[in-house]
Amino acid sequence: MVDGQHHDVTELLQKWSAGNEEVLEELTPVIYAELHKIARGYMHRERDGHTLQTTALVNEAYMRLVDWKSAKFENRAHFFGVSAQLMRRILVDFARKRPKVDNKQVFQVSLDEAFDIADGRDADLVALDEALEELARFDERKSKIVEMKFFGGLSVEEMAQVLGVAEITVLREWQKAKAWLYLQLNPS
Repeated sequence: MVDGQHHDVTELLQKWSAGNEEVLEELTPVIYAELHKIARGYMHRERDGHTLQTTALVNEAYMRLVDWKSAKFENRAHFFGVSAQLMRRILVDFARKRPKVDNKQVFQVSLDEAFDIADGRDADLVALDEALEELARFDERKSKIVEMKFFGGLSVEEMAQVLGVAEITVLREWQKAKAWLYLQLNPS
């Protein structure tokens, strides 16, 4: 997406947040395509044969976002950061509802590899979600950076814009959060 399109999406989101329902018709195809891209990223990390399909995840997230009347989206990056968090919540809730498997294999992997393993992905997602929740309790900004980068696919520039910090701060915080999460997910 080029800068002009980013500006247009931001402008449409601000109008929609201000209560102008008519812009939703123009906004929907643009955000839907981006939501689909985020959902594909999530579903790529899920186990093979996952019963929740990419389009279903997009539709569920879209319906929740459209029905969220009190939401005020500052810009494109903010909207997609919130969307990524919402998709994460949907997938974690879905994973928690699945029956537990008693004889599961345990793998030790890096954070970047955490979702490349076909087996046990529901457990990995729940463990990552719990670790992110714990991280958010003492450092919400680091948790948001992980969420926006890992789940939302936002660029460093977009994350800095959402958080109102310098890009170098985002990079530093990402490195620290990644190291902390690695230790949480690999306690041995």
